[in-house]
Amino acid sequence: MLALPLMGAQAQGLRPSGSLQRAVPAASTGASVQRAADFIVAVVNSEPITNNELRAKLVRTEQQLLQQGTAVPPRSELVPQLIERMISDKAQLQMARASGLRVEDSAVDAAVESIARQNQLSVEELRRRLQADRIDYNQFRAELRDELLVTRLRQREVDSRVTVSEQEIDQFLRDQQGGAGAGTAADPSAMALNLAEILVAVPENATPAQVAALQAKAQQVLERARGGADFAALANEFSSAPSRSNGGQMGLRTADRYPPLFVDATQSLRAGGLAGPVRSPAGFHILKVVEKRQAGMPDAAITQTRARHILLRLTPQLSEAAAIEKLAGFKKRIQAGQADFAALARESSQDGSAKEGGDLGWANPGMFVPEFEKVMNSLSPNQVSDPLVTRFGVHLLQVLERRETQLSAREQRDIARNMLREKKQQEAFVTWVQDVRGRAYVEFREPPQ
Repeated sequence: MLALPLMGAQAQGLRPSGSLQRAVPAASTGASVQRAADFIVAVVNSEPITNNELRAKLVRTEQQLLQQGTAVPPRSELVPQLIERMISDKAQLQMARASGLRVEDSAVDAAVESIARQNQLSVEELRRRLQADRIDYNQFRAELRDELLVTRLRQREVDSRVTVSEQEIDQFLRDQQGGAGAGTAADPSAMALNLAEILVAVPENATPAQVAALQAKAQQVLERARGGADFAALANEFSSAPSRSNGGQMGLRTADRYPPLFVDATQSLRAGGLAGPVRSPAGFHILKVVEKRQAGMPDAAITQTRARHILLRLTPQLSEAAAIEKLAGFKKRIQAGQADFAALARESSQDGSAKEGGDLGWANPGMFVPEFEKVMNSLSPNQVSDPLVTRFGVHLLQVLERRETQLSAREQRDIARNMLREKKQQEAFVTWVQDVRGRAYVEFREPPQ
């Protein structure tokens, strides 16, 4: 069964869940789903959440859990979690719509095509699969559009407002240098860590029964990870943390840049080890050690990528759809040997790299916006991407080569800046989500049935 995208994460695509069998009929989920007169369960800023909406989300969630071989929690536990999630999602979506942001049909088309590719399907095959899973295609597109809209709002309201000063970079490097010189097994702050997390969020004012149910859910997710399930897929499915869009990974940084409880929980683990559930005010965390080594960026080796691109900026005369179509044509010509990438870049790219044939030079991790870097990292040398939409316009991207290299002093500062920016963005994102939820007027009406 294919999993629908969830509000609160960038539209990343659906992952096949092993067998691609037909979705379990709603009647087989263990509870009655007879049609009943609809009624309002909750109101969020005058916009209702209806019983039928909640039931549809509930049945779909249960179907996904069954298809994935996961035990389905009792509805008495699952329903409150879904209501709280729907409230938070609706509040964010309302703010995004009120902001005046728009998502063009072409952007939704591109997201659908990306999902189809990740599932190794054509768009038409994806539509048939959704139908087999009893998922309405128009509703599928509507949810994708909503998620893209909220993502753009977050980029504007959170990411673009985060700044990192030179003084902060200086202090970061001083801290790391000090940790590198004093590194011992008893000094975890001298370690550089890349941790991945899955956060099972606990709502404010949760009852003891709700907390216990969420802890049990986190334990189930942990057991699946220990059983060999893909951690990134689990993060995308279950995590409420902003890092879930990156497979749960929070990035390589010194231990003192992580919450102390994360460091304590993973101190004795090697790369690949799992810990949790770890309780924090936000909920229950499942942690995985992706990488662990002594801090000290001067000795650190990184993978650099040399890529080139063609950028078309959107204007009243050039729509997103037209830009995508034009770059798709470029890709076909390049693959057919009828055109040269560098020549097309010099002729058409609206970027400073055009005169260099689109060559972006050697890039360190974190130098590009996440959506661009994610596609770049997925490409093999000489492979050309499909047209990619970012906040700058529409790109056609090709990876030329990769290499392992040591960091120069300037590169250390660039990576330190990116690491600090990521940390600040994560903190700002959590605060922003809490603020949006806190400012929403929520009125609970009839209990769901």
